[in-house]
Amino acid sequence: MTALPENNQTPALKDEDPQETREWQDALTGVIEKEGSDRAHFLIEQMITQAREEGIDIPYSATTEYINTIPVERQPNYPGDATIEIRIRNYVRWNSMAMVVRANHDTNVGGHIASFASQAALYEVGFNWFWRAATEKHGGDLVFFQGHSIPGIYSRAHLLGQLSDEQLNSFRQEVSGHGLSSYPHPWLMPDFWQFPTVSMGLGPIQAIYQARFMRYMESRGMIEAQDRKVWAFLGDGETDEVEALGAIGMAAREKLDNLVFVINCNLQRLDGPVRGNGKIIQELEGTFRGAGWNVIKLIWGRHWDVLFERDKKGILKKRMMEIVDGEYQTYKAKNGAYVREHFFNSPELRELIADWTDADVWLLNRGGHDIFKIFSAFKVAIEHKGQPTLILAKTIKGYGMGEAGEAMNISHQQKKLDLDAITGFRDRFKLPIPDDQLESLPYLKFEEGSDELNYMRERRAALGGNLPQRRRSAAPLEIPALSAFEPLLRASGEGREVSTTMSIVRALNIMLKDKNIGRHVVPIVPDESRTFGMEGLFRQIGIWNQQGQKYVPEDHDQLMFYKESKTGQVLQEGINEAGAMSDWIAAATAYSVHNVQMIPFYICYSMFGFQRVMDLCWAAADQPGGRP
Repeated sequence: MTALPENNQTPALKDEDPQETREWQDALTGVIEKEGSDRAHFLIEQMITQAREEGIDIPYSATTEYINTIPVERQPNYPGDATIEIRIRNYVRWNSMAMVVRANHDTNVGGHIASFASQAALYEVGFNWFWRAATEKHGGDLVFFQGHSIPGIYSRAHLLGQLSDEQLNSFRQEVSGHGLSSYPHPWLMPDFWQFPTVSMGLGPIQAIYQARFMRYMESRGMIEAQDRKVWAFLGDGETDEVEALGAIGMAAREKLDNLVFVINCNLQRLDGPVRGNGKIIQELEGTFRGAGWNVIKLIWGRHWDVLFERDKKGILKKRMMEIVDGEYQTYKAKNGAYVREHFFNSPELRELIADWTDADVWLLNRGGHDIFKIFSAFKVAIEHKGQPTLILAKTIKGYGMGEAGEAMNISHQQKKLDLDAITGFRDRFKLPIPDDQLESLPYLKFEEGSDELNYMRERRAALGGNLPQRRRSAAPLEIPALSAFEPLLRASGEGREVSTTMSIVRALNIMLKDKNIGRHVVPIVPDESRTFGMEGLFRQIGIWNQQGQKYVPEDHDQLMFYKESKTGQVLQEGINEAGAMSDWIAAATAYSVHNVQMIPFYICYSMFGFQRVMDLCWAAADQPGGRP
């Protein structure tokens, strides 16, 4: 039996004829150079199909090498001023750290420094070049920010004048009504946050169903979705939460190319490595690609490009596949000399860096900290058609925290820094803070008229305005008079009892037939319509499916046949209470997200369904759902 090599899914086969192998590889290279990658892809797929038809068992591999998906030659030119953006990002980093440390000086309110520190570049590229605010002409993009990273979002908003010093000083002390909520919380900050993304896993599943509900609204003629995108940021450790990945198959099946996941792969969760003995990036690539997603790996920064160019034998890529995440974290908790000794651990590898100092080696960066690589990944993601996209961005938890927590198991819990750590932070990011002011942790600001402040404002103006921001209301609906429900309100003439289920169905029918609100009603059922006596709605208003109905249903000759339609109203989620509740949230917040009021009804199956969705019910209240 052929053995499976470590960190890979394909069999390790012995090359019996290297010359013939080289000829095949050269032929493929020729096709790529002369006819393009699409033609090469087609030919490979044809050969695989033929091989399988002729009885050769070719196992499927959903993972690729541990390198960036987008090669250097396909990277677009960066459109902005990188020098200015780096200065802006460094100010954002400082204020984010200062806010958390100041809040915990005389209290123990908590907070997180390390999570945003690993994502600062990812967010900055998004704010400057991709995330559009809602305007009269465009509905805006939806961004689900990772909950533990929000000190950085507050910090950036503060630089733009959206938040005051007083508010930053009240981080996690929002009882007065003037503070900043611990995590994204639309109820407590109704003009700022759009979506609550904590508890863990609730942001990803809500993002998926918001993306699909956008399609629902568009195909029913309620909105023009245009090219709006839904972005969801989550951590690699968060993907262990069931809700985080539970609906990714639906997103692929529905071809939600308006959805982009960005998983911050800093390789650490709260207590230690996410996969110390494995590779979380490879694992997630296989999971998402197997589910039908487009996957972009953003692993290495541009400082690695010269080494890949030097490496003609592929030894660098081989070494990258050998190393497990626990080792990668140890490298980043040490120094350049340690990396030279332990990563470049063979004569051939050391030859690649023979003319480099230890300082040069230490500058080898991860892709999630490189704005040029990030821009390329984001651009490819929004241009991809037919699939949702996942970006796996490799970062360092606690980036910039040095010995206070950079790439260390303790970093997630760090909320207090001593003077040495604060001084090191200032020096690393070249911030203009005198020594005698360090202990007071002053908030940095750009002067009015400065290049940096003008740049920030110009970029946000080009994208429609500040983010985050939330619409609090939409035009009201004209509801039917109470008399329309009179048959339900009076007692039965025969004195017989009427079930709750029957009452709900009758009330729904009254509303669906109303000329003002009928089309705004969204019945949501997790595969129990017949149990509830709701199957009559199948024919009456149809089950929504953006592909329509490509088959003749088995019960087509019956009065209440199973009818799917591009303009249907019923959302039928299968055995999926969490998905049904996420549908309800998307519909209930349509007033804020789409400027259109909807009236959702989620019918769960007794306590069995209700018990499964309480965390999402809490998130719905936080949004707040159905309360303009």
